[in-house]
Amino acid sequence: MKKNKQFSGWGPTAQQPQQHYLVEPRHLAGGGDLRYVTEYLRASGWKDKSKTGGPVVFDSPDKSVRIGYDPFTQPGGWTISGKATATQEAWHATFSRQTPVEIVAGFTDALFTERLAHAPNVWEPLQQHGWEAERGQHHFTARSPDGDAVVRFHQDAPGQAHWWAGARNEHGRVWEATLTPTTPMHLVQAFSTALADPQPVMRPLGRVPPSQRIRTTSVSVLPHQLSAWQQARITAARAAAWGKNAFATNKARPQAPGARPYAKAGRMR
Repeated sequence: MKKNKQFSGWGPTAQQPQQHYLVEPRHLAGGGDLRYVTEYLRASGWKDKSKTGGPVVFDSPDKSVRIGYDPFTQPGGWTISGKATATQEAWHATFSRQTPVEIVAGFTDALFTERLAHAPNVWEPLQQHGWEAERGQHHFTARSPDGDAVVRFHQDAPGQAHWWAGARNEHGRVWEATLTPTTPMHLVQAFSTALADPQPVMRPLGRVPPSQRIRTTSVSVLPHQLSAWQQARITAARAAAWGKNAFATNKARPQAPGARPYAKAGRMR
């Protein structure tokens, strides 16, 4: 089902509008523009190790995490790996090529945020948006309201477990993701939050998947609007990186003798 909508009043109208579509549900929207992920990494200070004509490769500033995208192999797609640290086991996550970039970004953006004090809950964002839960003998599964997307934690035996997620339409499986059980839980929760988000995602003309299970809204977008949205995301990346670095610096800086912790400095004297 297609509807028409015209954006207006956002600056000068001399530029030629471009046809785009808002697509929902997002889990069937197709892969999207890789730069949605990679430009966020670049703006956050990650090192671009990609070679011309080869796979995309980015290393975190401390070299503890590597993110890659390879369209030249089968099945191809995103690979994200974290090295073992004093407090975290090594972990690995993969997202196939047609995983929407907005969902991949939900996972990768969380690498730049501080972990919350409370324990992450992977299932909560799904349940909040009407996903149905099912408990089996060796797995726990949540299924989207349309039945086309699934998140599952599967455990055959102690030490043999993994996270799996995927989506399918009338033509078959569209994408899948696998995450090791050692993947930090706040990253898994960020992934499930992005997956369950009911907000549509934007795709340009010619990049909308041929499926009767999606709903589209036609929008005319001016080039400067697209640039502004992209710049806002880059600005957010820089702010997140600055905040994380500032937090780490303050945490590492020794406190002057007799000084009170910042947590107790909220009361005016």
